[in-house]
Amino acid sequence: MKYIIAVIQPDRLDEVLKRLTEKEIHLVTVSNVVGRGRQKGIAEVYRSHKEQGSLLKKVKLEIAVNEAFVEPTIKAVIEGARTGQIGDGKIFVLDLPECIRIRTCERGGEAIG
Repeated sequence: MKYIIAVIQPDRLDEVLKRLTEKEIHLVTVSNVVGRGRQKGIAEVYRSHKEQGSLLKKVKLEIAVNEAFVEPTIKAVIEGARTGQIGDGKIFVLDLPECIRIRTCERGGEAIG
């Protein structure tokens, strides 16, 4: 099992979710976050609007998947989020040692689905 975290531009969220659904990946948690990358949050005209301050608005997706869905998940996020411009985001893939479905007490890959 893997825990995939993707930080993307807010305007790419709908496209990423569409691509995930096409690959039958439905279990996604989405959060609005702020952060900065290599551009260090410097205020500039950024994707047709001016960003101020040291932190930029982003969206974080958290996705738990079984091994067979790792590459399809990564590909879906890249296909939906990539514009080729600075600030497209990052994907982090972590080992997930345990997952428990509260309702049924299922564990591991069965709990993910």
